[in-house]
Amino acid sequence: MVLIIAEKPSLARNIAAGIGQMARRDGYLEGEGYLVTWAFGHLFSLCDIEAYNPAPPEANGHWCMENLPCLPTKFNFELRRGNDKQPDAGVEKQFATIRALCHRPDVDTIVNAGDADREGEIIVRLCVMHADPPKDKQYKRLWLPDQTPETVAAALADMKDSKEYRNLANEGFARTYIDWLYGVNLTRYATLKLGPLLRVGRVIVPIVRAIYDRDLAIRNFVPSKYYAIISNAETNGEAVELKSERKYELSDAVKANNCCIMYNRRGATVTGVKKKKDTLAPGKLFSLSKLQNLLGKKHKMSMSDSLEIIQGLYEKGYLTYPRTNSEYLATAEKDKIKKIIGQVSGLGYPVTFKDSKKIFDDSKIESHSALTPTYKIPKKGELTDRENLVYSTVFRRFVAVFCAEPCIGERTEITIQVGEYETFTLKGLVIAEKGWMKYDDATQKDKMLPKLQKGDAVNVDFKPVEKETSPPKHYTIETLNNYLKNPFREEKAAIDEETEDDDTEEYRAILEGLELGTEATRTGIIDNARKSEYIALNKDVYTILPGGEYLIESLERLQIRMDKHRTSEMGRALKRVFRGEMTVEESVALAANEVREVFDKKDMPIEEDREIGLFGDDVGACPLCGKQVTRGRFSYGCRGYKDGCDFRVNLFICGRPISISNVKLLLTEGRTAKIKGFVSKKSGKSFDARLKLQDGKAVFDFED
Repeated sequence: MVLIIAEKPSLARNIAAGIGQMARRDGYLEGEGYLVTWAFGHLFSLCDIEAYNPAPPEANGHWCMENLPCLPTKFNFELRRGNDKQPDAGVEKQFATIRALCHRPDVDTIVNAGDADREGEIIVRLCVMHADPPKDKQYKRLWLPDQTPETVAAALADMKDSKEYRNLANEGFARTYIDWLYGVNLTRYATLKLGPLLRVGRVIVPIVRAIYDRDLAIRNFVPSKYYAIISNAETNGEAVELKSERKYELSDAVKANNCCIMYNRRGATVTGVKKKKDTLAPGKLFSLSKLQNLLGKKHKMSMSDSLEIIQGLYEKGYLTYPRTNSEYLATAEKDKIKKIIGQVSGLGYPVTFKDSKKIFDDSKIESHSALTPTYKIPKKGELTDRENLVYSTVFRRFVAVFCAEPCIGERTEITIQVGEYETFTLKGLVIAEKGWMKYDDATQKDKMLPKLQKGDAVNVDFKPVEKETSPPKHYTIETLNNYLKNPFREEKAAIDEETEDDDTEEYRAILEGLELGTEATRTGIIDNARKSEYIALNKDVYTILPGGEYLIESLERLQIRMDKHRTSEMGRALKRVFRGEMTVEESVALAANEVREVFDKKDMPIEEDREIGLFGDDVGACPLCGKQVTRGRFSYGCRGYKDGCDFRVNLFICGRPISISNVKLLLTEGRTAKIKGFVSKKSGKSFDARLKLQDGKAVFDFED
């Protein structure tokens, strides 16, 4: 008997459909020599800190500094609990079913049928590890690129030994341990230090940081004005726009005018007209992020909404596995693609098989091929409007890529010479035969040029036109996704690469691990940032929220470095685990060392004079009313504020943290020690001073 453990009930049902008639039992299905049971996604989660480092009794169940940092040498899992931290009866019952089936004497083979990714791999592995079946059973892996019955049946006949997926599992476990080390330790530390819950994670912080930096650049942008040299004169009844590459400061108005006079005197002549027919290539098949980019840009669909729909279409068998970072197909899939083309052709679409490196390229596939429709075509009325929108986007791109009708365009390039001063080039494109463009959303509009011939004189009337530099643009779903795929590439290069055939740099970054997050995790992390009110999404534009500003600025004050460089370094380490070049333990040690560095800074000597204590720490008696002064979120403030006492000392003054020891001196002796490193907000210069009490307020004291 073969036991198949699926990641979730919907997958179990689809596997059963591929097997044939199966009887329903309590928590599993049985028939045709198979048992099919399921998890509910993660049945197991990593134990919390208290399982390794118990908190002291005085913590009374609350987070505390005494058991931080927690850097386990061996990580332990437990059955997932509910939001109230109590055992989940449904989880416990289902795992009991899995364990009992693993121990059935007639079961000789156990099959991991987690989703075809690293997370699905470890979800089922953890179930089997904790079920601890007898050692004489075989272990197989069911790898499903889609969930159609035919694919399930073919995959069941070609299962590989689970050992072949060991590196994938190792990467999954390493990622889980590393994210726990960062997230649990640093979230507790930052929250205890600052008061409000701050979600500090390996990927969420650099994502919020990118949006913060961009919005800050927009906010602080000071536009500068300049003169552009432009002519819009008509020739043969058509306007010919010529924009010079020369620019002049507003203070150089005389130079700008002289340039225009000089250009206008010389006049302009058409020195060349080139026209050529060109076959335009369709867009590439979709990776998950490229599909989300288009859906966000065109239909203002959030990443979480689009992923939910795409995942649902996959589970219904209409689309292939969604969490893919590739826009290419594997060469081993050619026969499968021929069958899909046959189905699509039967619907009247002019498609044909194309054996091209631009479509099939194993070197640009890590685990999963591009998103495509399956041979299972939905019937009219089977999909909701939003499902149909997403499905048809993928379907039409597939038709465009394999379309038998070429898209023919006529490209025109006109060069116009203004004396010996400057050459202008005008480029246009007119679509002669639409071909695949009839089916794909990404249609290209005609760009018409004036009817000019070589040797024609072109009327010019150059004038200095006042222009203003533009601020950076807010991140959109598309531009943020492009940034996260390779955060070290210039945004213009990312945009240019969308339209170029050579995407080698993009795939090098993906395969090397430079990206922030993965196709499988990125959507959920961005959604968590939205739910945490760090960022907002309006239509398809991301902006920073006050909570996000507070997160980033607070981490800077705590000297917690969680940026794209550190996250990418860890991403590269995880890829090395996947390739078998590094052990799980070695990659986890890297993260543990970085977490340890944060806590080493926490224990700096007091003479460093930057220790601000913990949120809620008592500091001393208020000089105004005698009640207790307490360390708060933004200041040391009097608890008598409800009775009208307004005494407080800001945590940060002129860019300098005010230590808890100095505030104690201020309250007991009326004066702090000399504090070095204040920065004047007006001049930007550094200065040293003490703080003293004056009329119940903390003011600078420059006396020695």
